[in-house]
Amino acid sequence: MRNDNYFKDLFYIPSTRLKNWDYSTPGYYFVTICTREKKCNLSNIVDNKTVLSPIGKIIEEEIHKTKIIRKNISFDSYIIMPNHVHIIIFICPTVETHCNASLQIIQKTLTVNIFGPQKNNLGSVVRGIKSSVIRRCIKEKIYFHWQPRFYDHIIRSETSLTKIREYIRLNPFKWNDDMENPINKSS
Repeated sequence: MRNDNYFKDLFYIPSTRLKNWDYSTPGYYFVTICTREKKCNLSNIVDNKTVLSPIGKIIEEEIHKTKIIRKNISFDSYIIMPNHVHIIIFICPTVETHCNASLQIIQKTLTVNIFGPQKNNLGSVVRGIKSSVIRRCIKEKIYFHWQPRFYDHIIRSETSLTKIREYIRLNPFKWNDDMENPINKSS
């Protein structure tokens, strides 16, 4: 039995995922993935627009490949900032057939909880993007690392979805004042 006080929480990092939530449940998820040590090597912000670096271009290509490979995933919107990526991921309802079984009808509401295979949950989608970017960077001899883990937020209303879309759209405009912007760290 693990004693959480044994290492004084130096090695045990509690999960940031919502307890008892099935992350393969159809719906919208807001995800933020950061670079290791928040290094600004994904893009530059020029005139409030993102100009992708070679790593940023790889990330964008892998996002587009993901929606082709994973038929139950779509991307509502995304932005590749200098040191992080924001993505709204939509996990679509899926219907599987089993031999000699009829199709199941899935309710159209996003509150239905469908337990799908591991490959269809949010964690596997993000891991897939992160690992494919790393593989491409290694192949192209580009030094790059992601920060471990990622931040997620389950979007539960149209109002929240609209606000997050706007946040993503306006993110480049706020970069000059962002505390993660290297020009603001020395202040």
